[in-house]
Amino acid sequence: MRMLLRVSIPVEAGNAGAKAGTMGSTVEQILADLKPEAAYFFADDSGQRSGSIVFDMKDTSQIPAIAEPWFLAFNAKISLRPIMNPQDLAKAGPSIGKAAKQYGK
Repeated sequence: MRMLLRVSIPVEAGNAGAKAGTMGSTVEQILADLKPEAAYFFADDSGQRSGSIVFDMKDTSQIPAIAEPWFLAFNAKISLRPIMNPQDLAKAGPSIGKAAKQYGK
């Protein structure tokens, strides 16, 4: 299942990694293990180093392996949610139509 992982690294933890020179290599290692479809990094609205990472999750038992590296390396906050690309949304069309007929009063 295609998932969106949102990562937010507290400023103090990010600064420590940047000063130690380990932040980039640690993120690269985590991403190499995750093998994402896409990854984007930015400063979030709270001014923290953040990322949005799209990847394929085969089973929910993978959640600890996905989350723990961010928790342990950066004391990060994360969120996970299933997402769709345009092709997924097109395949969902009949389900949307059925729900609209049944519940859209």
